[in-house]
Amino acid sequence: MTDANEWISPLIGLPELPVVIWPESCDEDGDDRLHWKTRALVDWAAGRSFVWVDDEITDPDRAWVSTHHQGQALLHRVDPRHGLTAADFATLDEWLHATHDPG
Repeated sequence: MTDANEWISPLIGLPELPVVIWPESCDEDGDDRLHWKTRALVDWAAGRSFVWVDDEITDPDRAWVSTHHQGQALLHRVDPRHGLTAADFATLDEWLHATHDPG
């Protein structure tokens, strides 16, 4: 929830960012191939571009987002054994610069 704004954002120079409030129920329609966060993130994004960084993202999540989300999205899986690495930050930076619309 807000821990990233309190602990991570100041260390890497990010402003306070909005926080997604997760649904009470994680068993929405029984599709156990999707991560329980997938639908909530797409609903919250409401067609806006977004980046999701997690260690549990799978191909079914990527496929569902590409089918059900109007905007651009980067679903970036982080290796939980290493956490965020310089390579992860480079990938995020590249995507953000490639998709940023200055207008």
